[in-house]
Amino acid sequence: MKRNRRIVQFGFLALTLVGVFVARGNAERWCPFGGVEALYTYLTEGNMLCSLGVSNFYILGAVLLLTVLYRRAFCGYMCPIGTISEWLQAGAKRLGLKPARVPSRLDRVLSKAKYLVLGIILYFTWTYGELEFRVADPCYALLSRHGEDITFWAYVVSGAIVLGSLFVVLPFCRWLCPFAAVLQPFSKLGLTRVKRHKEACVDCGLCSEVCPTAIPVATVDQVTAARCLSCLNCVDVCPRDAEGAISWGPPRSSKRSWPQASVVVTILMLTAGAVAAVYVFPMPSFSKVAEGRGAAPAETAVLELGVHHLTCRGSASLFGYFVERDDEFEIPGYLKIEAWPGPGAAPARITYDPAQAEEETIREAITEPYYDSTGGLWRASPFKIEGYDLLDALETEDDGEPEAAEQTPQD
Repeated sequence: MKRNRRIVQFGFLALTLVGVFVARGNAERWCPFGGVEALYTYLTEGNMLCSLGVSNFYILGAVLLLTVLYRRAFCGYMCPIGTISEWLQAGAKRLGLKPARVPSRLDRVLSKAKYLVLGIILYFTWTYGELEFRVADPCYALLSRHGEDITFWAYVVSGAIVLGSLFVVLPFCRWLCPFAAVLQPFSKLGLTRVKRHKEACVDCGLCSEVCPTAIPVATVDQVTAARCLSCLNCVDVCPRDAEGAISWGPPRSSKRSWPQASVVVTILMLTAGAVAAVYVFPMPSFSKVAEGRGAAPAETAVLELGVHHLTCRGSASLFGYFVERDDEFEIPGYLKIEAWPGPGAAPARITYDPAQAEEETIREAITEPYYDSTGGLWRASPFKIEGYDLLDALETEDDGEPEAAEQTPQD
């Protein structure tokens, strides 16, 4: 069972590394904790924090469902920090370093720290609208190619995790991980659990020794602890497994364990479902509804655009500023903006009243300079629309003027 889990861990870690360093993708957009960080801003303002996307919400939903089914299986099978930490501990054992056994009372006290870490991160993130955890985020330090953005403290935290993992099993995951704090209440509802059957158990204690989160499996009838990873090390090591001394599955299942394959298959299905949902249900990362427009028009139209330099929350807010401008290029029939900021030509959708505005009016508003009456300055638009050139549009208009002049009667 341990071998199977190692294969899954390797697969997800390899997928992450290839996606970031080979395909040049953004791992932050697939981090489930990013969905937690972005939730408040998205619900209150309709936009995502920079570097995040609605994919964070989909993968967060998949992980929460996985947690309700199999407790903190995400931590034991998918999380790159958990994988690296476990592998370091396994390597330390091969070198003869035995992991320290932290007293249970101290372990309980230390495990409360993750709630404090979560509270601090969410307070500053939701207050300032930025990913404040980046300054000390080990995932960002280890799995990002943006070296100039990685702070000294992120490397310090990463180094501490690496060093601590040589002497203690999963120190960060057990005591400090903010996402573990998010998963805890969902894990308490876990539908599967390890069960010890006293009549067949010989009280060897091996199941407790191999538990990576220090659950005293040998002293309980059923493992209901939220920190269970469903790693099944305890089931794998039991010398009386054939006699049904220990099993894993729903509370009322028989002594026969569910196969570990059920966890793996569920993980793969939920992950694939989250990825597919991003493309099947593409919710915008930025949305804004026009205020004070009165009654809804009888008919609406939608203009789909590919906009360059629409890359993050900040540029999306500026994009909205140009669409809502109040000078000579104002869009009188503008109703709603939806955008998916990102590299290249980012998709944007403008909903408007066709009785009041035209597509050309909207394109001009987005690309024309804006006069800032407060500063007395013209501010150039940073945005370029795919397939649209303002100079070409003006030349087209100018080309039409001579034809009109030729139709004017001569004296």
